[in-house]
Amino acid sequence: MSQHTAQVLWQRASNENFIDNKYSRAHQWNFDGGINVAASPSPLVVPAPYSVADNVDPEEAFIVSLSSCHMLFFLTIAAKQKFIVDEYIDDAIGVMSKNEAGKVAMTTVTLRPKITFSGALKPTRVELESMHHQAHEQCFIANSVNTKVVTEVIM
Repeated sequence: MSQHTAQVLWQRASNENFIDNKYSRAHQWNFDGGINVAASPSPLVVPAPYSVADNVDPEEAFIVSLSSCHMLFFLTIAAKQKFIVDEYIDDAIGVMSKNEAGKVAMTTVTLRPKITFSGALKPTRVELESMHHQAHEQCFIANSVNTKVVTEVIM
């Protein structure tokens, strides 16, 4: 159907020995549209100074990719149903724990979208839940992972 690309770039600093395992894990994500994102492992996984807390970590990127994909499908569904969305905020949360195979994984991502609607037509809670269910079913990222994805509808 389609192919998507991104580049991950890491370079060893000249003052780092590398084989002593004391090297920065900070790196760059380069996207085809020209956006570059400073990335690093989470300091919860690799302690400072070998990680950079201000950079985006893969776990955060995983969570936000699920949230973003869900939102984009939700917006399409809402527009088709003539609901006017003014704002969509999702304070998503990911939980790392051991999965059924005993491996550490992002086992649950909870999406917590709060949506502001305007206009005369506003969805009921049942309609909101239905739109979120449809968005989840259509989300390419959610369809690609084993992680349990939960949506808590916030009104």
